[in-house]
Amino acid sequence: MAKMKLSLFGLLMIFFFLFNLCLSCPGDQKQALVQFKSLFMKATNSSADDPLFGLYSWNSSSDCCQWERVICSTISQSRPVIALYLDSLVLMSFFEVTTISSRVLTPLFGVTSLMILDISSNYMQGEIPGHAFANLTKLVDLDMKLNNFTGSIPPQVFRLSRLRFLDMSSNKLTGDLSKEVSSLQNLRELSLEDNRFGGSIPEEIGNLSKLQQLSLRRNSFVGGIPSSLVSLKELQVLDLSENSLSMEIPDEIGDHLTNLTTLVLSDNKLTGGIPSSLQKLSKLETIQFDKNLLSGEIPSWLFDIKTLKKLFLGGKNNLTWNNNNAKIVPKCTLSQLSMKSCGLSGKIPGWISTQKSLVFLDLSENQLEGPFPEWLAEMDIGSIFLSDNNLSGSLPPRLFQTLSLSVLSLSRNNFSGELPENVGDAIKLMILMLAGNNFSGEIPKSITKIYRLLLLDLAGNRFSGKPPNFDPEALLAFIDLSYNEFSGEIPVSFSLDARILALGSNNFSGNLPRNLTNLSKLEQLDLHDNGITGEFPRFLSQISTLQVLNLRNNSLQGSIPDEITNLRNLSILDASINNLTGKIPAKFGNLVGMIDTPNTLSSNPDLFTFLIEYSDLIVNWKKSKLGLSRYNLEIYSLLDLSKNKLSGQIPTSLGSLRGLKLLNISYNNLSGNIPVSFGSLESLESLDLSHNKLSGLIPPTLVKLQELTTLDVSNNKLKGKIPVGGQMDTMDDPNYYANNTGLCGMQIHLACPVEPPPPKPQEDEKEEAYWVSWQGVAIGYPISFLLTVVILWFSGYFQAALASSQRRRRISIRQNNLRSVF
Repeated sequence: MAKMKLSLFGLLMIFFFLFNLCLSCPGDQKQALVQFKSLFMKATNSSADDPLFGLYSWNSSSDCCQWERVICSTISQSRPVIALYLDSLVLMSFFEVTTISSRVLTPLFGVTSLMILDISSNYMQGEIPGHAFANLTKLVDLDMKLNNFTGSIPPQVFRLSRLRFLDMSSNKLTGDLSKEVSSLQNLRELSLEDNRFGGSIPEEIGNLSKLQQLSLRRNSFVGGIPSSLVSLKELQVLDLSENSLSMEIPDEIGDHLTNLTTLVLSDNKLTGGIPSSLQKLSKLETIQFDKNLLSGEIPSWLFDIKTLKKLFLGGKNNLTWNNNNAKIVPKCTLSQLSMKSCGLSGKIPGWISTQKSLVFLDLSENQLEGPFPEWLAEMDIGSIFLSDNNLSGSLPPRLFQTLSLSVLSLSRNNFSGELPENVGDAIKLMILMLAGNNFSGEIPKSITKIYRLLLLDLAGNRFSGKPPNFDPEALLAFIDLSYNEFSGEIPVSFSLDARILALGSNNFSGNLPRNLTNLSKLEQLDLHDNGITGEFPRFLSQISTLQVLNLRNNSLQGSIPDEITNLRNLSILDASINNLTGKIPAKFGNLVGMIDTPNTLSSNPDLFTFLIEYSDLIVNWKKSKLGLSRYNLEIYSLLDLSKNKLSGQIPTSLGSLRGLKLLNISYNNLSGNIPVSFGSLESLESLDLSHNKLSGLIPPTLVKLQELTTLDVSNNKLKGKIPVGGQMDTMDDPNYYANNTGLCGMQIHLACPVEPPPPKPQEDEKEEAYWVSWQGVAIGYPISFLLTVVILWFSGYFQAALASSQRRRRISIRQNNLRSVF
């Protein structure tokens, strides 16, 4: 009996073993997944046990159907893998992204049973392996967004006939969109946004009869919107924004796309008016037509679309609003409304007060006037944009009692008075832009209570006193208090996360405080037009992240320290109009940020879905003041040391700064020659060396500067011919060469004196010279001989030898007579 029980137990164990074996994933698929993990870990130098990757459960001793990110079939006894969710495997920081090669995917293409494959957000690079994808014929859902795939979409992808969802957005894919896309007859969603596709959108895309969502935004598509799109009867979302599409919006779009809920065509070159057929779309919730070339009146029937929630018009359009005095009674309930630059005038339209669900309002760049309405302050709107109007008066305190206010942009109006003391009650405020108004008084101290505040722009007002002390642990990263009436020492009580600190054109005085080095993430420091004294601080070199340093028009003295060249990211340095002395440091040639201008500045992350308009960085650019947008400072690199008391020679090492676009060292006491190495400044657009004591020639190497548009060498001691060729031929303003000792050339309409070459002797002159030469020999030789004889006679030589050498004397005389003949 005992043996029978043991045997029965063994049979049960064998049964359960075989049963579990049947419920395990296939061995070849497990091996493929383990191989993928190994390649992935090797490519990222990661630990296999790191739980953040979600692959720590993947090991060959367990059933892969139990692994995280793996789904197996429950229908088939072989339990094949049908879904892999491999998104976000690559860890990344805010500024550093790890990239891995697409070759690590190779083992996955052996799992031919896959129906869902998600490899999004991994920053993989390389071309999409088309031949490998041909194996995955059962794929229904393919998600490859947020990687760095390059090249075109391989044709094998368009042959995955079962695909319903295809997302390749946010990659670097190029080329035209193939008409083979029409082969994906089962496709419901197609997202190719944020790539580099070009050409026209193929008409064949209209054959995707089951398509419900189509997003091609942020590419480079051209031509018109395909008329075939009106055949997509099931289409609910259409996003073609941020391309270069032109021509008119198809009139039939509202007659056929009856299921459409979202229509986004922003930021193209579309012309014509708003199609009247849109009012037939009974499900339409979103209309975004802003930043096009549309014209005509904004129809009031838009507000009769009951389902409408988001309406974006204006921007670059030429649309006009002629309903200022009409009584608009909207039938819709809007959550977002943008009528930027739509010709609105008078007071802020009162019908907006009926939109109780409004969370976003943009009426900027119009001609609105009057005070900030009390009813608007009470609406509890999250984002309010009213900049670039003619609004006036003070701000109602009620505005800052709202529980939702996160963005308030009122720049460039005529608001005045002091800020309400309760501004700090808006604890959710992230962006506060009040630049270009007439606000006065001190900044309320309560503003420091807004912990979430990221950007504070109060430039161009009449604020005075001292700025409040912000918490070092606050999130405030962008501070612009320039062009006000603040006084005292330079404040340093800001967030340690500060990236931009603009305090220019105030009444600050004293030495620069060493505590500035606590702002270790600072990228832009703008202190121009103050009363800062003392020596050029060496400690600034400790802020290694610094990219822009503007100290223009202060009272700094002493020499420029060599340590400043340790700022490897510095691409803009303006120390003009100070009292700096000494030599220009030769180590300036080591400023990496001016050798290779950086591609990006990390000070402007894309944190918001709308444009944040920072105040420009004002510099002296080509003889005039110019505002450089802080959005694209990465394309500029300049060095301005003008109007100081610098002396000595110009270091030849400055010729290494190939990224420089502007070099201004005028109005100093510099001497010596212009370095020949300046011919290597390949990006230079403006070169000002005027009002110094430079001498010698203008180096011919300047003809190599193909970007040069401004050259000023006036008021020096230069001489010689002005070089010709290249851009130097266009540098023809005589004022830019004036007051030198001897310049000449076609640029100043002064011919250079011609130096005659040494004359070439003619043939007859050569013969005459040959005869005269021998004639001189015939005459001169006997004379010299007779003189020698006379000297020897009087010295007694001949008297001693006369008796014994009469014969020798006669021979000598004959020989001399014979020579005289020749």
